[in-house]
Amino acid sequence: MAIELNASPEVGAYIGGAQPRDELERTLPAVPRGRPGQFVVDLDGAMIGLVQLDRRDAEYEVRPAVGKVELGYLFLPEAWGYGYAAEACAAALDWFAGALPGEPVVLATQTANDRSMRLAVRLGFTEVERLEAYGAEQWFGVRSPVTPSD
Repeated sequence: MAIELNASPEVGAYIGGAQPRDELERTLPAVPRGRPGQFVVDLDGAMIGLVQLDRRDAEYEVRPAVGKVELGYLFLPEAWGYGYAAEACAAALDWFAGALPGEPVVLATQTANDRSMRLAVRLGFTEVERLEAYGAEQWFGVRSPVTPSD
């Protein structure tokens, strides 16, 4: 199903385009390798998306100084508009806050992707800046850790 996500023109619209299906079939492993922070989202036993919290490397092009962990998500077009991304991302962020309390999370999305920007705000991300990267204007936000009130 990762092939369906990465080969979809709709999914790829704001992340550099769809990848060629034949190349994906050749390069993606048949069984995904386990990685903490990478979650498959399924609905009734069928994969509808992926959510990941991933450490960015030092050469990351978009605003490296704010945070080192980035939230990313991809969902099949037929799963859009039902709240699945919001629910899955919120669950992943809750998991992360428990695993690494106090660490901020960042998110970057093209400003042309209105849905993704609205989701970021719903998830508690605050816009830090807008900048040019990957040939398009990017919205860059940070979600600061929640601190318990005294």
